[in-house]
Amino acid sequence: MKSIPLLTILALVMGLGQLTAQDFAPSPFPDRIVLTWNGDPRHSQAVSWRTDTQVPQGVAELTVAPDSPHLEGPAKSFPATVELLVQQGDSSLYHTVSFDNLTPGTLYAYRVGSENHWSEWFHFKTAPEVPGEFSFIYFGDAQNDLKSRWSRVIRQAYSSMSDAAFMLHAGDLINRTHSDPEWGEWNHAGGFIHAMVPSIPTPGNHEYDRDEQGKLELDIHWRKQFNLPLNGPTGFEETVYYTDYGNARIISLNSQEIVLNDSSLHRQKEWLERVLQENPRDWTVITFHHPIYSSSSGRDNREFREAFRPLFEAYGVDLVLQGHDHTYGRGQNLPTGVSGKSGKGNGPVYVVSVSGPKMYELTTDKWMDRAASETQLYQYITIKENKLTYRAHTATGKLYDAFYLVKDREGNNSFTDEASMAIEQRTDLPPRKLKEKSPAELEEYEKVYPKKH
Repeated sequence: MKSIPLLTILALVMGLGQLTAQDFAPSPFPDRIVLTWNGDPRHSQAVSWRTDTQVPQGVAELTVAPDSPHLEGPAKSFPATVELLVQQGDSSLYHTVSFDNLTPGTLYAYRVGSENHWSEWFHFKTAPEVPGEFSFIYFGDAQNDLKSRWSRVIRQAYSSMSDAAFMLHAGDLINRTHSDPEWGEWNHAGGFIHAMVPSIPTPGNHEYDRDEQGKLELDIHWRKQFNLPLNGPTGFEETVYYTDYGNARIISLNSQEIVLNDSSLHRQKEWLERVLQENPRDWTVITFHHPIYSSSSGRDNREFREAFRPLFEAYGVDLVLQGHDHTYGRGQNLPTGVSGKSGKGNGPVYVVSVSGPKMYELTTDKWMDRAASETQLYQYITIKENKLTYRAHTATGKLYDAFYLVKDREGNNSFTDEASMAIEQRTDLPPRKLKEKSPAELEEYEKVYPKKH
């Protein structure tokens, strides 16, 4: 048997788990297929995908989904718009198609590709003409170890809740800006789910870098693989936007720009007030990355909170979905200064969550009614007429948190906490943090989160 040089063995061992661009190299066959919306979900659907440069013109085929296996005959063909991505000498093409004039409440079948290089057929369903019950999945930061550790969370969520109308991602989908291998992992982890369930993403700090002039620069993959509404303010294309689905308005803010740039803060605030003033929907959900109330130790976005919280209260925002802090926290009725277990209030419910494996320490600030550390989670939110139901689940599907809101005719919400139905709260410090803390710090922490015996 031929011996392998020691240096080669060491190189192989050191390289284990370190994925490169070649691990996710493009080919003539479409990959990274992602559904989004850039228009009315009742009448439109957008899809993007990637190939190598051998496919200069991609195509999507679409038909009303039949029970027959003969899909090609009735399918209509749609040419894609194509964008070249060149990174570190490697080139790929991103193809995008927007399906328009679709029939509401209809199941469609589609595939993407080119002659001899087609994807499989996928399904998607347009939103109904008359608003009815719908659900969506909310993920906090995926960010790290996407292929090995985040994959189980998105797959568990879809396995449990495959009827979700869309998936909402609250920023930090990846860890290193412009990292093609990490976007490869993100797409691999979601696989066919991304091609069946539309995504509503908002960017986090890890989707940003700074250019040579020090200006914030959005990840080069973002706008190529996500085809999102252009109804936001100029300069924040496809990061600040809203989508109306059923009787809810889903709004994305770009919090990385807000917390680092005063001008961006004021421009997004002015835009948001107009969008809230003109909102015809019964329910309002806002998502962004940096929390208004932080769930992790040593973090606070005071200027962001002071600028935007009054708008949330004045216009009856119902739910604020955030990430960034790599812990779980949920609290409501915060404008009163007390986070109560039930009752009425014009302030939203604030949630911070994490779906990936990167974990931080919980804050000892007492704004949260429910908290978690060292726990990967996903959330399932259902809106039916005047009721919003919220369920948070662990990576293994256990119910971790629950509440519901009921909206009266004046638009005020009654809040009911149902966390008593869930598993015991997980707030113990991880072993590495126990070693770092002094006895006094441990005592302070255990006053807020009593140690389980």
